[in-house]
Amino acid sequence: MFVHNRIYFDNAATTPLDSHVLEAMLPYMTEKFGNPSAIYSYGRESRLAIETARKSVARMLNAHPAEIFFTSGGTESSNTAILGAVRDMGCTRIITSPIEHHAVLHTAEYLRNKGEVELLYTALLPDGHIDIEKLEALLAGSEKKTLVTLMHANNEIGNMLDLHAVGEICKRYKAVFHSDTVQTVGHFPFDLRNTPVDFITAGGHKFHGPKGVGLLYINENIKIQPFIHGGSQERNMRAGTENLYGIVGFAKALEWATVHHEKESAAIAAIKLYMMDELKKRIPAVVFNGDPLGKSLYTVLNVSFPKTEKSEMLLYNLDINHICASGGSACTSGADQGSHVIRAIYNDPHKVAVRFSFSKYNTKEEVDRVVEKLSELI
Repeated sequence: MFVHNRIYFDNAATTPLDSHVLEAMLPYMTEKFGNPSAIYSYGRESRLAIETARKSVARMLNAHPAEIFFTSGGTESSNTAILGAVRDMGCTRIITSPIEHHAVLHTAEYLRNKGEVELLYTALLPDGHIDIEKLEALLAGSEKKTLVTLMHANNEIGNMLDLHAVGEICKRYKAVFHSDTVQTVGHFPFDLRNTPVDFITAGGHKFHGPKGVGLLYINENIKIQPFIHGGSQERNMRAGTENLYGIVGFAKALEWATVHHEKESAAIAAIKLYMMDELKKRIPAVVFNGDPLGKSLYTVLNVSFPKTEKSEMLLYNLDINHICASGGSACTSGADQGSHVIRAIYNDPHKVAVRFSFSKYNTKEEVDRVVEKLSELI
């Protein structure tokens, strides 16, 4: 994949930029460089590019353009939504899960430590799915205005939440619903006009777009204050000169992903299933974490291998062999404290968990090479 002999199976961390996306971005890195806030033609050209991107993204997600705000990525989007729900919408309680991305968990913990909210964690089922009945019981058990923040798909094990079911429960108890959809925007169709959700988030680099650009969808019935102050950009919602070529790239990547969704998702799902089958044949002791054949991302396969002298250094040994995979979320893999997600659902000290995540650029031949190498290493 792009680099000779290197196999890249860490697409849930980031994806390579699609050449069509780069092509769309290049003019805005060179001759079309005007500041979108300037009133002369260079500025107006940039402003038009951003508003065209906004309309395109809104169309792909079936939202209104006024509900789409461009940010620096999923982390900023989740911080903005959670802080807004607490400080501007009056939520004094947050319900989340122990397996959320740290962009959500750390923000919620910060607000609890500041004394701004009570923080509750909903229970998980043995396969890592959210226990919806327990979630409803938590909402029914208090009159306090509550923010529910639960991710659409888990970035480590791939489990997917039923957005509609959770959204309807939140509506019943007048709770605000934020969903971190970073792993699903660009990978699944969205119909936001008909989805009971208040906030969703996205990051361009998860679907072959550029890094450093993301999206926050804010339902049109909601008013919150900006997280970043100092200018009137993004309709007074996010100060700072817009990431012009990032926004153009984000929209192009989402358009490309949407148009080619059926073909590409089927091909990637086939690779995931193929890897599951090959691993079971070659290493019978493997365990698949989460719900890989049920409600799950077609892009992610989380595998626990038996712990041996060799397998303790599994990621390191894969890396030496030019195979990129991860032990937890890429955002924490530098600090090797293991995965908080695996710890929460399946904490077996005799197993080593590895996440393999796939994109349209991966092949079955690559799977064969990785499985071959894994069977040598274990």
